Order: sequence, then C-alpha cells, then structure tokens
Amino acid sequence: MSERNVLGGDLEPCGTDPMTGFYRDGNCSCGPQDVGLHAVCAVMTEEFLAHQMAVGNDLSTPRPQWQFAGLHPGDRWCVVAARWLQAHADGAAAPIVLASTNERALELIPLEVLQSHSVDVPDDPSGL
Repeated sequence: MSERNVLGGDLEPCGTDPMTGFYRDGNCSCGPQDVGLHAVCAVMTEEFLAHQMAVGNDLSTPRPQWQFAGLHPGDRWCVVAARWLQAHADGAAAPIVLASTNERALELIPLEVLQSHSVDVPDDPSGL
C-alpha cells in the first residue's frame, strides 16, 4: 500500500534537485527506520534555514561525506516534523507542499496549521 499525504491522497514527490527524503528517493516516505519523521515537504526560505542553523540543525552547509550539498532558498526538502513545528512556534515556518507532506506529520502537527502554511510550487520554481 502506498503512503498517503495529509490530504488523504497518494503521497506525491517532494523534490529531486536536491534529492530529498529519508530514503533519498524524492519522497517524504516515513518507514520504520525514520525515527525522526522526515514527513513535511518544506520549501526552504532564508528565514527557515537561519532558524534551523540557530537551533543546531544546519541544513545549509555542504556535507560531502553524506552526499549532501547544502540547501538554498527555493529547495524542497523533507524536514523532520518536530523541527518544522519548532520553527512554526518561533515564527519561522517554511511554506509546505501538502500533497507531498506525509500523513504521519499529523501525528505532531494539526492539519489546520499545515494548511495555513501551504503553497503550490511549480516543478520549475526558477521563474518565480
């Protein structure tokens, strides 16, 4: 059975450039190994990246040993639900793509909160 998104539909891909997801398959799939719950498909912003750096979750610095190039504003990334919720509480939440956010995010984040930060992002956001 395929995983579902927070809207009840099939979980859509979050991003492939850079390749995201706990399993680095482009999806916010949350299998049993994903104890961090990388469920929220977030669109990176400068504010969110700075917040994550400030709380000890550096998403910007490249880490070649993990095949991680570092994130930039506009990148889509499957973030840990608790980290996104922390950013929300601190007023620095990144926009999210609901169709690509795993329903398991609802274990920590109310749907209404996710909906209040939802955004439609075209496949090629370079024209924005």
